[in-house]
Amino acid sequence: MTEQFEMIAKTFQGLEQVLAEELINLGANDVEISRRMVSFTGDKEMMYRANFCLRTAIRILKPIKHFTARNADEVYEAIKTIRWEELLDTGKTFAVDAVVFSDEFRHSKFVSYKVKDAIVDYFRDLNGSRPSVRINNPDVLLNIHIAQTCCTLSLDSSGESLHRRGYRQEAVEAPLNEVLAAGMILMTGWKGECDLIDPMCGSGTIPIEAALIARNIWPGVFRKEFAFEKWVDFDQDLFDEIYNDDSKEREFTHKVYGYDNSPNANSIALHNVKAAGVSKEVVLKVQPFQQFEQPQEKAMMITNPPYGERISSRDLLGLYQMIGEWLKRAFQGNEAWILSYREECFDQIGLKPEVKIPLYNGSLECQFRKYQIFGGKYKEFKKALNES
Repeated sequence: MTEQFEMIAKTFQGLEQVLAEELINLGANDVEISRRMVSFTGDKEMMYRANFCLRTAIRILKPIKHFTARNADEVYEAIKTIRWEELLDTGKTFAVDAVVFSDEFRHSKFVSYKVKDAIVDYFRDLNGSRPSVRINNPDVLLNIHIAQTCCTLSLDSSGESLHRRGYRQEAVEAPLNEVLAAGMILMTGWKGECDLIDPMCGSGTIPIEAALIARNIWPGVFRKEFAFEKWVDFDQDLFDEIYNDDSKEREFTHKVYGYDNSPNANSIALHNVKAAGVSKEVVLKVQPFQQFEQPQEKAMMITNPPYGERISSRDLLGLYQMIGEWLKRAFQGNEAWILSYREECFDQIGLKPEVKIPLYNGSLECQFRKYQIFGGKYKEFKKALNES
């Protein structure tokens, strides 16, 4: 049995449950949900898989020490007790990222310096030489998390945030984060059983993430590098095995449609779709929402319309009113999921949502709402449902 250890998968607020389900499906043990994170246990293979396969994780941390400290000197002393030669060698560079929620420690920068000093002094005492600190792209990235006096020092196994899949060539202004897009799709339960439509797709994030989910292509396949590849104990053969295993991929017999009224957005989306290798699955078209027609086949809509930073309030409310009218007229018998953050925008849709899920898009507290669009009268629909 290979060594099992504790890990933490970080995510955005609202996606914790989806991430926990992803981890369970991957075979992680002891899965526990906290705020903006899910802790779990597994071996080295699980750590590699978590980085490579999870769609809703931002980064995977491997805690190496939990301790209590009331001041910076106590942090320094605790860090110096770690056997650093097993994690770092003097030829490698490192950096320290600090996240601090504490009345005792006011400055996260100061905490970072103390951790760095402890590591440098440890090596100086050990053999007279020291590893270098490098802020950008270090060989080893450390993360210290302090909540009041509870401290956790972790190795960051991901490096650059996992939302940076590697397929995005260009972006429109304020693009949707890939992790959030994947989380939204997974929340709907859609896995490719019918067509999926995003009528305001911008640079194509929702269509691309949907195609990857439908085909079960792991998001890590586009990444150039993960931080764990520079670790002292990196197992290249094990990682190659995970990277080259496409046995879980599947056929997708439907289509993902992405529309946008901007030719520039369409051109960017085309580049991104091609880079993600899903040109067969995704159909892109320059088309304003007003020209949306009733799909021939059953379809699901997932979309993230503009919220108003770049549109006047009147135009914005008009847009949402139009969305509501078009859903009633041209999306009967299907379900639509819409992400927005203004209550008055949702009000303009004029439909009663079945589900409301709080989500954060950056710093904006949004809601992801599900609308079941009935053909004919709702009472008749309910009656037919009861009779069937």
